[in-house]
This record gives sequence, structure tokens and C-alpha cells, in this order.
Amino acid sequence: MRGVILAAGRGSRLKALTDDRPKAMVPLAGRPLVEWQIAALRRAGVTDIALVAGYCAEALPQAGVTRLANPRWADTQMVRSLACADAWLAREDCIVSYADIVYHAELVASLMAAPGAIAIAYDPDWLALWRLRSEDPLADAESFRRDPATGRLLQIGGKPGTLDGIQGQYMGLLKFTPAGWAAARRSMRALPPAALDRLDMTSLLGRLLAEGVAIATVPTRHPWGEVDTPEDLRLYEILIRRGDFLRPAA
Repeated sequence: MRGVILAAGRGSRLKALTDDRPKAMVPLAGRPLVEWQIAALRRAGVTDIALVAGYCAEALPQAGVTRLANPRWADTQMVRSLACADAWLAREDCIVSYADIVYHAELVASLMAAPGAIAIAYDPDWLALWRLRSEDPLADAESFRRDPATGRLLQIGGKPGTLDGIQGQYMGLLKFTPAGWAAARRSMRALPPAALDRLDMTSLLGRLLAEGVAIATVPTRHPWGEVDTPEDLRLYEILIRRGDFLRPAA
């Protein structure tokens, strides 16, 4: 099993923290975010890891990882960075991780074992975390519905007007088999280049659902975090000190 970390972005909402480094290199509990991801992937048995680099690429780790490049990182969304790993995704099963999240190795292992061509991780108890991060949880929430009988994704990526019916939140961690990536690539090739540049990951997943592609869902059973702002970092540092969060990467 391989892993791909999408680490091309700057993370402008982190302000001065990313003046001289990509978002992936912003520290949490003394370790860059990307080191948390690499540690979790390796503990789960992911042997080969690639980083898709863009902004301040030279700041990213080089030892023990493969470097891929998105030279158009400033003008494109996450899906274009994903496409930079095409050769990896087409060859064997890959765990794909955003570079601004921290998560438990057990979740990676569950994704690896999930059936089907595409599987995504989600947090069924998302609201508790969102309320700690924001006075208005709906401001940064997306629609998410799954079939309770099959565990398959039914809806993702819309802007909900209420909390009712939001069954979780996508975490930015997913698995593609080569067959799953082939379906994604077909969907992407149907778009004109400018539209593909603007395509984000949940919009791609929504397109795949509309095209009849089955997407499995895997819940997290451990604390996790998404880092968008300096306030997020301060929150997780408090939770770490209280013992209510993951331990720093070893």
C-alpha cells in the first residue's frame, strides 16, 4: 500500500505562519503537520509515501519520501494536486491524505481494509469538534449522508442550511484502488481544463456519486484535527495538554 500526501498549498488562513513554509510544515506540538501524517501512515503499514509539493516546496521533507510537483498550485484546487500523483494512483492502492489534518493510524488501517474502489474517512461525531472550532458550526460544514445499511456515501459537499441530516464530516483522508482512480480520471477528463482547475475533492466525489460510482465510508473512532487557522492550532495544543487529543508523532 502506498500513501500520497497533498502538500502543495500555502494555507493563507494561517497568516504569517506560512510566510516561509507550506501549510504542511506548520508545527503542532513541536512537529510539522506532515510528520504527524507520515507517522500515522507508516504505523498503519504504508510503505511508500509521496508528497505533492508546490508552495515553498524546498521546506518539505526529502528523506524517505518521493517528491511530486504541482507547479500550478497557486491557480488550482486539490484535485489538480491529486492528478500529479496519477502514476502512483494508477498502479496500486493508495491512501490519499490532505496535509492539514492529523489522525490515528488505526483509521488508516481501516481505510486500507475497506471494500470497494474508493473509500473515505469521516467523523460521525463532527459537531463536538466543530463547536470547539467555531461559534457557527454550519459556516464550515458540508452536507454528508450515507446509507446506514451499506455504509455507502449518498451525498457530500453541499452547503447545508441546518444541522439536520448532516451525518458526519469528510476528513480529507481517503483510499483509491486503481479501478477507483480510473473512474475518477474518466470523470475529470470530461471537464474542460478551467473547470478541472476549480474542482475540489468533495465536488469530485459528488460527480462520482452522480455517475454511479460506489464510495465506502469509514468512521474515525479516535480524536483527529483539521488545521485551518491559528486558533485551530491553539485549540489542539490545549487538548493535547489535557490528554484529549492524539499524542505528538514519535
